[in-house]
Amino acid sequence: MSLPSAPARTPGTADDGGWRRVHPLSPWVRGWILLLALAVSLGRDWLQSVVTGEPMHGWWNAVPVAMLAWVGAGVILLVGGGFVLSWLTTRYRVDGSTVRVRTGIVFRQHRQARLDRIQAVDVVQPFLARLFGLAELRFEVADASGNALRLSFLPLAEAQQLRASVLAAASAARAASPVPAHVPDPSLAPGDGLHPAEVPPSSAAVRETLAVRVPVARILASTALTPFLIVAGLVSAGGIVLEAALGVRALGAAFIPALLGAAVTVWHRISSFWDFRVLSSGDGLRLTRGLLETRSQTVPAGRVQAILIRQPLLWRPFGWWSVHVNVAGYRHTSEREGSKSTVLPAGTPAEVFGVLGLVLPDPGLEPGTARAVFEDGMTGAGDSGGFVHSPPSARWVDPLAWRRTGFRATATALLCRTGVFARTLAIVPHERTQSIALTQGPLQRRLGLAGVELHSTPGPVRPLVPHQSVSVAEVLFAEQAARAAHARRPGRPAPGGNA
Repeated sequence: MSLPSAPARTPGTADDGGWRRVHPLSPWVRGWILLLALAVSLGRDWLQSVVTGEPMHGWWNAVPVAMLAWVGAGVILLVGGGFVLSWLTTRYRVDGSTVRVRTGIVFRQHRQARLDRIQAVDVVQPFLARLFGLAELRFEVADASGNALRLSFLPLAEAQQLRASVLAAASAARAASPVPAHVPDPSLAPGDGLHPAEVPPSSAAVRETLAVRVPVARILASTALTPFLIVAGLVSAGGIVLEAALGVRALGAAFIPALLGAAVTVWHRISSFWDFRVLSSGDGLRLTRGLLETRSQTVPAGRVQAILIRQPLLWRPFGWWSVHVNVAGYRHTSEREGSKSTVLPAGTPAEVFGVLGLVLPDPGLEPGTARAVFEDGMTGAGDSGGFVHSPPSARWVDPLAWRRTGFRATATALLCRTGVFARTLAIVPHERTQSIALTQGPLQRRLGLAGVELHSTPGPVRPLVPHQSVSVAEVLFAEQAARAAHARRPGRPAPGGNA
């Protein structure tokens, strides 16, 4: 196996046994915060004296101006020299089996990622890097316990070409692996909006097709309808009203933390999902987004472990839904990392089915029925769509949503329907089921109820079938375990359809 031809060298790069340097401006783009801190610390008092007309105060008043100039020049040379050394000691190499990155001046670090373990390569452009036309590559590796392998910075065109080359080689390496891949059912009708990808993953095709583009106005409106934001606004407004009515000073200021928290949440969502686009490509689902920092993210084909379709109550009049996924190799340790697991921040039902057709190419249903079944999972209740809902005794633990809570098994996935205010539909492919647990609390035991929990990789989706009768839960537990085992054995039909 060999990599496609390497991208053409740019000025300032050099080859040394296959090792290549990053762009010469990389250390300056990475260390701009240090330069800003130096500028603020050295120029704050000087700027204040210029504005106010007062002399500067401090130890430097006793130091001659010439010496200050020499000290400043020395600091600049020291920082600049450190940046040059950082550039000289940062190199990368891509061969037939690994991606390697060497960094460090005093403490050297050598990181590598095997091509057959690379699941995605994201192209990220922080704001300052965008100004210089540079980009950072982030390699997501399966089962990685640390941060993603990063290569920063390269010219944007070179980064995109290197990304395509690495993904093509990684796809070829996985195809040569003895681990078999799932083959979608080609007989599924495209009219359902759920159909197999047209481009085989091994091709890593450069051709991309725009599937969904979320309008900025919808991002702003859906953010404004976030419950946390509305509650924070109401609480703060109530504090101001009480301050005016009771005459208690600084009462409104006590709610400033709530306002700041709401502002951070709003900014993070808007900046993360600005100009959100979903593209279909040969190596998976491509997501491009970002306001100041732009990101081109890959959700690899075949690495989606679970899917969550969700509709908050305040979005219901507009018919908006969000789609989230658990992806093997992606961490979910913070809200910022969690945004990587969102494949549709706010979309119409048609857009949801378009995205679902890309992340779940084979729903395991008869042609012409897939969309109706998933619509019942999103908005239905009772036994509509072939779902098995909770028994009447569940109304004591779930009085509002017991008729909506239910599940249905298809030939390829288990659908878990829950929620009456915030509607959710969790989808877990049988072959992606990590483990299964049968749960029963004290009150459930008294009511003859039990739940089935499906364990997935870390992420926003936590599949659960709650409040079923003990007999139904036991049957689901046994049959889902059998379906998961058979799904990992190609050539063997999955046992049964609906549980």
